[in-house]
Amino acid sequence: MLTSYFWSGDAIRSRRVSDVVLSGTLDVPAPSARLLADWQRETSSRLVLEPGDVEAMPLARTQARWPDYTRCVQTMSNWTCTLGLPTVLASSDVALMACRGAKYHHDGEQYGGAAFCNLFLSEDKGLDLHFPSTGHRIPLTRGTAVIFDTGQPHGVIQRRSSSFSAADFPPDQDCTQIFLTWELPIEDAHVRQALKVVFDIARSTALQLDEGQVWLNGAPATVSPESGRWSRVDYPEQIQAAEAKITEQDGQQAGNSDVGGTTANGTSASGSVQHESTPSPSSCVGPASYCNLLFGN
Repeated sequence: MLTSYFWSGDAIRSRRVSDVVLSGTLDVPAPSARLLADWQRETSSRLVLEPGDVEAMPLARTQARWPDYTRCVQTMSNWTCTLGLPTVLASSDVALMACRGAKYHHDGEQYGGAAFCNLFLSEDKGLDLHFPSTGHRIPLTRGTAVIFDTGQPHGVIQRRSSSFSAADFPPDQDCTQIFLTWELPIEDAHVRQALKVVFDIARSTALQLDEGQVWLNGAPATVSPESGRWSRVDYPEQIQAAEAKITEQDGQQAGNSDVGGTTANGTSASGSVQHESTPSPSSCVGPASYCNLLFGN
């Protein structure tokens, strides 16, 4: 199970990462030749996109040079209304983005309090938006619309491929996709219902954290940029030693208890979770970020 820890006001809150991906193909007008040329200059001269890069574009200039921009936004708003999201688009932040493919990643650390709502404006260039954990694979063409949880790993890859490779995006091939993206507040009642998000599933852990994170099955994890597969974060040797030391101390405490003591997994004989004493912060030999997580400082 994927758990997102995100900032809600001045506190970290937990929620389950949704595996719902909403998508459709909308009838949006084609950008003008002038606007396409402007986008090409921006991506090749200023951004100089490398394979896998995702960068922001100047939205105000596109709005000024594209009379059909408002029509695109209205079409997107109409689509979100059919999904039970009547007003959320108008009140959400919007940005214009460009990507030359995209390495597998999630955006839960920075945008855990949001869902992404994207409208692709470029023609079909043989690329797919792929969600490896859920199996969703969406061909990207002009009018492709998608809403998904920011904590869900995703990438933009060649249609014939099952992984990301920079070699699939040669310099002489136009692989750039331009898209609008909105940040929908995940705590909005309509967004929560549409994506079937469940909140506050790990309250005690959330109280110990001071930054947004995504965990897999109760532990920090990272996503492979090439395959999109999850793997547990590999701690340095000194952190592993600290964990082993704490486990050993917990085991000694359990052995010294005759009745109602905790087992090695932190539960009593009856199976209920017990509060265990922990070593002082000064005994932690890991980096500050780990010790702060462990001791709640």
